Amino acid sequence: MSAITKQVHCKNYINGEFKPAKSGDTFENRCPADTRQLLGTAPESDASDVADAVSAAKEAFKSWRKTTGPARGELVFRLVEEIRKRADELALALSLEEGKILPEAKGEVMKALKYVQFAAGDGRRMTGITADSELAGTLGMTIWRPHGVVGMIIPWNFPVAIPLWKLAPALVAGNTVVIKPAPETPWTSHIIAEMVEAAGFPKGVVNFVYGDVAPAQAIVQHPDVHAVSFTGSTSVGRIIERQCGDLHKPVQCELGGKNPIIVMADADIELAAMATAKGAFGSTGQRCTATSRAVVHESVADAFVARVAELGREVVAGHPTADGTTMGPSVSERQLEQVLSYHAIADSDGAKRIMGGGRLTDGDLAHGYFPAPTLYDHVKKDFRIAKEEIFGPVLSVLRFSTIDEAIDIANSVEFGLTSSVYTQDLSIAFQLINDLDTGMTQVNNPTIGGEAHMPFGGIKATGVGAREMGPDAWKFYSESKTVYINHAGVRRTSNFY
Repeated sequence: MSAITKQVHCKNYINGEFKPAKSGDTFENRCPADTRQLLGTAPESDASDVADAVSAAKEAFKSWRKTTGPARGELVFRLVEEIRKRADELALALSLEEGKILPEAKGEVMKALKYVQFAAGDGRRMTGITADSELAGTLGMTIWRPHGVVGMIIPWNFPVAIPLWKLAPALVAGNTVVIKPAPETPWTSHIIAEMVEAAGFPKGVVNFVYGDVAPAQAIVQHPDVHAVSFTGSTSVGRIIERQCGDLHKPVQCELGGKNPIIVMADADIELAAMATAKGAFGSTGQRCTATSRAVVHESVADAFVARVAELGREVVAGHPTADGTTMGPSVSERQLEQVLSYHAIADSDGAKRIMGGGRLTDGDLAHGYFPAPTLYDHVKKDFRIAKEEIFGPVLSVLRFSTIDEAIDIANSVEFGLTSSVYTQDLSIAFQLINDLDTGMTQVNNPTIGGEAHMPFGGIKATGVGAREMGPDAWKFYSESKTVYINHAGVRRTSNFY
């Protein structure tokens, strides 16, 4: 059991002050790898706490929106430096409370840092268009205006990267923010709030309110919250989409995935198998970009399955901060139970289990929520394990004989986040790039991953609204306004549409 030096008792961060929930209620934050480790507590907030945070953000918006884009960007650059200074601390907190192994946690922090650094530059890049009007002596142009108070509802699986890749473009665009972190990962958000304060953002510009369903609902429904960005499950996302639609609020949702890796007959099998194992079992399968389906040509399927099974058996489950651990736990008992429930479903459907299929309980693993890395072969596209997001280290192999069959299998799910293609044939690669119904496609790379300067997001039931990250991320947090300027002093009462 990895020791921690102190317990962290998080507090809401509202109007530049750390304060408990009005109710005084708290919930425990325990390490999912060893539930004997109490990491600390966090406030169990309700709608009244959200109301205070929104009120503070609304008041701060009056002056924050008047701050220039470059000046806002400079403050975001200061946040980059705070992330850099506290990177190791942030990674340790992430590893202990979410269960991500320490090398992966450090990688997440670095990804967050790179994106915040990129987004800070948007303070000088939020350009519009200019054009001659149809009317002589008139200039047409566009400007960007912030929405106002933006609500953000954050998941537990990337509790550092996701809030920061939402927060940075929203701030640069001139909005103020109320963030509701996942209840499973309050400590990382507490550190982010401290970094926001240290960076010198004005009071009320950034606010954090902890809790579960009640504060999330309050954020979506509050009349002074003018836009909502959500990352999480598809079922919750659909509720938020409907509510925001009824309230005429811009909404951005990044939801589930059921990502395929397509392995053609000419693929480098070793490369494809290693990418698949990393994508399926890394981060305990708790990525929206995880590789959950391998769609493999029948001529190479046996060799591929054998190699992935070998790699799966090399996975070392353990405490995420321990040397040699390559897979941590599920984030919670509820998440573990969801993963385990699919094994009975797979057996009922007739999938062939090659390895895994249970809970790991040897030694100290018995004190945590550890699912076994699991591989199923001869899965059909209508099996539930091939259609539904499990969010655990579970891989389904589906075999095909023609490229059209592979495309049909890959596109047969409701999700459309990312996909991967392994082939040496450039023509086949481009056919699949064009025909796969996903927002991102990798060629001879794993399904996981993304970069700061490139858009991230999916289609179908995965993505609603604008993409995150990339050069246009700030546009979701802005409204375009068209302006006509009669600079010739011509008096007009007609001939204008």
